[in-house]
Amino acid sequence: MGKKLVILSFVMAIILSLSVVGLNFYNSNNANIKASISVAESISKLVISSLNTFNSNKNIHDSKEFLNSLSTLKGINNLWLVKSESLNKSDINNQKQIKDEIDKKVLSTGLVQYKLDNSFSKTTMRISIPYYINIENGNSCINCINISKEHKLAAISLNLDLIETQALSSKLIYVLSFFIFITILTIIYLSSNIIKSYYNLFDVFNNSIKESSTGNFALIAKPKNLNNEMNLLVDRYNDFMSILKNAFIDIDKRLQGFIGNKTTTNIINPLEESKEIVLNLSNLYQFKKEIELDNNKEEIYDRLSQIFINQFNIESFSFIEIDASKHKMSIVKEVGKTLYCQEFIHENPELCRCARTKNDVVSIDYHNSCPYFKEEDNYHYCTNVDISKDVNLVINFVCKTTTELEKLKDKISFVKSYINEAAPSIEVKLLMDALQESAFRDGLTGLYNRKFLDEHSKKLIPYAKRAKINIGVLLLDMDHFKAVNDEYGHDVGDTVLKELARIMTENVRESDIVIRYGGEEFIILLVGVNTEEDAINVAKKIGKKVRENEIDVYAGNKLKKTISIGLSMFPADTTSLDSAIKNADIALYEAKNSGRDKVVRFKEEQVSSVDLF
Repeated sequence: MGKKLVILSFVMAIILSLSVVGLNFYNSNNANIKASISVAESISKLVISSLNTFNSNKNIHDSKEFLNSLSTLKGINNLWLVKSESLNKSDINNQKQIKDEIDKKVLSTGLVQYKLDNSFSKTTMRISIPYYINIENGNSCINCINISKEHKLAAISLNLDLIETQALSSKLIYVLSFFIFITILTIIYLSSNIIKSYYNLFDVFNNSIKESSTGNFALIAKPKNLNNEMNLLVDRYNDFMSILKNAFIDIDKRLQGFIGNKTTTNIINPLEESKEIVLNLSNLYQFKKEIELDNNKEEIYDRLSQIFINQFNIESFSFIEIDASKHKMSIVKEVGKTLYCQEFIHENPELCRCARTKNDVVSIDYHNSCPYFKEEDNYHYCTNVDISKDVNLVINFVCKTTTELEKLKDKISFVKSYINEAAPSIEVKLLMDALQESAFRDGLTGLYNRKFLDEHSKKLIPYAKRAKINIGVLLLDMDHFKAVNDEYGHDVGDTVLKELARIMTENVRESDIVIRYGGEEFIILLVGVNTEEDAINVAKKIGKKVRENEIDVYAGNKLKKTISIGLSMFPADTTSLDSAIKNADIALYEAKNSGRDKVVRFKEEQVSSVDLF
């Protein structure tokens, strides 16, 4: 910076000196021109006055010697008179012929005309001064006030030598320029130490600010030769940097407490990192407020998916709920192509390494971190969250490249902060689902209860009408069930009902609904069954399985039971589910009345027989 300062000061001195010289030269040149014109006008007035005298004394021929004598004066190289064409025939004042363009121009315009001729060694001025001649009396004047027709235009032309004036001006300019240059250098020299101190301090501040922008809030050392004001400024700056450093260290620690420990050793700008953390915390707060208003866990998973896609630019991931108590894995949501391990852990969810170890499982080089991720062209990152005592949430991220995987590792703390924030809300939704499920379940058999039938039918029937599908309504009743309770006790009776529930569940589709209607009565809704023959076949199959099933009673004794089944078809028999159940009940009565252990299809004529009974 010192060399730059010296060079800059020297250049500034030269520029300033040249500017002053140029300005002085311009002013001097203008002054010389004005002075030369004034001299020429004075000479012209002298010439005209003398010529008028010669003219009045009738000594016109003596004017030639007078003009020649003037031409020999110092500073005048030549002098002559010119006249307009109207005066060419007369010999007034002995005018000569026009010599150049300046003579022509002054005679045509009546104005002073001049031209400078500058060279390295001398400067000359070619100038012509106009004047008017009175034809009648021969008198002449310059700048005559009243010009009549008798006046004709002429001019006095001179060649003036300005070399002395030029030399004097040049000396003055050179002396002045040298004096200005020396003065500027002296001022710069005397103030260089002060300026250098300011520039050194500027460099120190500049470097310190650059370092602080990367998170390095180091104190600066005081340069030499600082005055009291500069020392005070440095002290204040160091105090400010200390406060800033302590504040950012505290902020960084507190912010890291929100998102957990860093997962990367990459050196990044802590200020930018803090800014990113604050931004994510703000977004996380908004996310938390929104999920509290979501109706169910599916909405929470959808919202979490939008965060992964829009905020973190993650393209492929899936949410998997693993219920250890039920030995069940459920894919809640999948975005992109994921779960390359599904074929291995679907039936055996306990094989999932992430859920089992409750640690992150990430693709690594040279060997497989997860034995069931067989995809060689992709990479995975799995993380686990405990939703409840029995339910684990596993998020499976799949990356196409190692670069994409590294980026995910860098931001996984932020990603987990959203997952951890969502976990309590998901647990609440699961608990609410469980409570709702328990309210709709029969405590003994685990089947849906009559309350569920009432609620579910509100959605099922409109759907069936829109989709134009059939529903087979089976109403089942255990034959002679009261005798079981009376002979073997209620414990055995409960076992018989549980076995019946198991057989019904195992012999219907997942889309079908099995309901404990009350006591030993059950309803099966065969949703989307093709024909009544298919419904009858399902009923007969269940009846056969019940008939063949042996139930342990006590002391090696076995018990076999039978069931009676009534069948009604919706909407073939009626457009109301309640009516369909009543029709199935009428058919069930017919089955019991006609010998039990059979399936009876509802018919219209059965209504009258029931009424008569």
